[in-house]
Amino acid sequence: MKKIVVLTGAGISAESGINTFRDSNGLWEGHDVMEVASPIGWKNDPELVLDFYNKRRGQLHTVHPNKAHTMLAELEQQFDVTIITQNVDDLHERAGSSSIIHLHGELLKVRSQFDENLILDWKKDLNLGDHCEHNSQLRPHIVWFGEAVPMMDHAISITETADILMIIGTSMQVYPAAGLLQYAPQQTPIYFIDPNPSILPTDRLTILAEKATTGVTKVVEELLGAL
Repeated sequence: MKKIVVLTGAGISAESGINTFRDSNGLWEGHDVMEVASPIGWKNDPELVLDFYNKRRGQLHTVHPNKAHTMLAELEQQFDVTIITQNVDDLHERAGSSSIIHLHGELLKVRSQFDENLILDWKKDLNLGDHCEHNSQLRPHIVWFGEAVPMMDHAISITETADILMIIGTSMQVYPAAGLLQYAPQQTPIYFIDPNPSILPTDRLTILAEKATTGVTKVVEELLGAL
C-alpha cells in the first residue's frame, strides 16, 4: 500500500468558515501576535490570551469539515495516509482521517504548566484558576511563537517515507513546517493545491491554483482512479 503524506495549512479550514483571526495588517483580533501567541504574551496578560483562544474554541464548535477534509479521509480506503497539519482545529479528525500529526498543537486540548506532557481534552472555556492535578495553571496546548515544535522530528520521519506528497492551503512560508518539502524522497511526486501558489511547478511538482475543496477532489479522484 502506497504512502501518501499530506501537509495542510489554514487554506483547507478556511472553506469551513474557520476565522483565521488575522487581519491584512497582521493583527490578530486587533492584537499584535506576540500579545496572544507567545510565552511573553502569556506571562504579561494570561487573561487576554485565554480569551483569544476561548473565542477560537467557541467558533470551532460551530463549523464542520468540508469536502477537502472528507476526500482526504476517503484516500484511506486505498492508501496509507498521514496528515501533517499546521492547523489547531479538529476538522481532519471529524472528517474521518485516522493518522494526524498536529505540528502547532490542538485547540481542544490544554496542558499543565507544571508538566508539559500532562495534556487534557478540553472543549469548554479555559479560565484562570483551572488547574491540573499538580495545582498548576492549565494553558492552551498550542505551539506559540518562540517555542519549539515538538512533533517536527516525527513529521520529518513520516515525510521521508512518502510515495506521494500533497500540500494543501499553505503559503509554505512558515518554518519549520515549510522545510518539510525538502525531506520528501527525490522522486516522490508532489501536488501543491492553493489559490495563490507560492512555488513554481517542476517535473515532479504539480500545481493546482485552486481552492482546497476543488483541488483536493481532483487529485483524490485521479489517485483513486489510477489504481
